Amino acid sequence: MNPSPVIGVLALQGDVREHLIALAAADAVARPVRRPEELAEIDGLVIPGGESTTISKLAVLFGLMEPLRERIAAGMPVYGTCAGLIMLADKILDPRSGQETFGGIDMIVRRNAFGRQNESFEAGVTVTGIEDGPVEGVFIRAPWVESVGAQVEVLAEHGGHIVAVRQGNALATSFHPELTGDHRIHGLFVDMVRAAS
Repeated sequence: MNPSPVIGVLALQGDVREHLIALAAADAVARPVRRPEELAEIDGLVIPGGESTTISKLAVLFGLMEPLRERIAAGMPVYGTCAGLIMLADKILDPRSGQETFGGIDMIVRRNAFGRQNESFEAGVTVTGIEDGPVEGVFIRAPWVESVGAQVEVLAEHGGHIVAVRQGNALATSFHPELTGDHRIHGLFVDMVRAAS
């Protein structure tokens, strides 16, 4: 088992710095990833929140779309938050024109499902596999998962909607744990990466 796995944060757009800090606090070696050749240097990857359409376009522009699809399909551990959850979906219910995803989780997601920016909120979320009580979920223009395939484990719901899922080495949350100072979900992902190494 790798004691300190190297975990990248896709640094095209979004809250990259906060994920780097949370991963370091969870005993990983964290580094930003912007170029395809950097994918060979990491054991796992976090896809941060931000704007999924922008992330999609920049991933194509930077030559990362296909290499990332291949690494995810080959089993590289990956964790997506908010827009990152959308990027890991096999299908988007309401995509913008030309919007692509990396895929990896057999789910259908709805963008901005919890409302616009001014309807953002925080709520305690009980997540399967996370001990010591609920995590504080920060929902910012957050998506939710409309439906999942048979291989997908639902880890959490909020308001009757799926907000955290796992399929194999892929983990995704609708909310932003990196903004709270609670690093338990990042710790869960670091453990996933260690187990896959």
